[in-house]
Amino acid sequence: MTNEQPVKLTHYSHGMGCGCKMRPQYLEKILKSLPVPSDERILVGTGSSDDAAVYRINDSQAVVQTIDFFTPIVDDPYDFGAIAATNAISDIYAMGATPLFALNVVAFPTKTLSQEILKEILKGASDKAAEAGIAIVGGHSIDDNEPKFGLAVTGIVHPDKILANNHALPGDVLILTKPLGTGILSTALRKGFAGDDDLAEAVKWMKTLNRAAAEIAGEFEIHACTDVTGFGLMGHLSEITRGSGVEAEISFTKLPFMPNVRKYAEMEAIPGGTRGNYEHYSAYIRWDENLSQVERYMICDAQTSGGLLFSVPENLAENLLEKLHQNGCPAACVIGKIHRKGEGVIRVSK
Repeated sequence: MTNEQPVKLTHYSHGMGCGCKMRPQYLEKILKSLPVPSDERILVGTGSSDDAAVYRINDSQAVVQTIDFFTPIVDDPYDFGAIAATNAISDIYAMGATPLFALNVVAFPTKTLSQEILKEILKGASDKAAEAGIAIVGGHSIDDNEPKFGLAVTGIVHPDKILANNHALPGDVLILTKPLGTGILSTALRKGFAGDDDLAEAVKWMKTLNRAAAEIAGEFEIHACTDVTGFGLMGHLSEITRGSGVEAEISFTKLPFMPNVRKYAEMEAIPGGTRGNYEHYSAYIRWDENLSQVERYMICDAQTSGGLLFSVPENLAENLLEKLHQNGCPAACVIGKIHRKGEGVIRVSK
């Protein structure tokens, strides 16, 4: 860096405490007021709450497109760029698609931060894109008071192999591929509670591509898939259950959390996005009365670059888990089950 003192990028972030999406109650209200496109070539669009748009080109090819960007959640610019790229590319994997290329989306305060910092952000994204087997071929930038970065990513998929989030079936098992807690850990870092080990753990998972999990899933019958990001586990699972017209049950004791997440949650390192998720999605959740408020926040934690969530036939779950564990997804585990047809209710047991 050219600066004498290390720049804390997170001090420029005035969002909800993590790289999370607009609060769901606002987004749902806005989208309901807009017309739904009627083009039959749009296979996935605004009519569902899926991870990316899908447009059919011909009988064997469909284009998949997504965009994601956010303010810094870590101070290291290289890591910020790598995390943002991993997070954006994940939406392509969540649709069962293969990424093709990406474009940078940059907002940067040129008067207060050096070009070297922006260079490191772009380098982190470029290296992560290369790991995914794609190139970043351009993009758009603006001058802004607050740094923001992400990617617009284009992918391709066979129209018959799209992994939507609204086809879960009763009897399916729910498998999550990464541990939870990035929102709480990021907030604990901002508050000065968390240490270097906590930062390293969170960054490791946020920089882990969902490529291996997606490629393995392509070998199995997957009924529904999404990635767990800003709306948290409960928000994205709710999109699956409501979209599929089913009810689910998960167990708190089965959920994988990063080290010290409970400790920092008990110290009130709860990001605004996590509180917003709890307030909004509790309308669809039946909480076990023995779950504490801290545990409920942990379950609703707003994630950045989280894992994939699969709804898969129970008879395939053991084999899928074995392959995930053998191919770079050691935290993958069964967290619950789709029980019956219904209106999207999620029951959370202790």
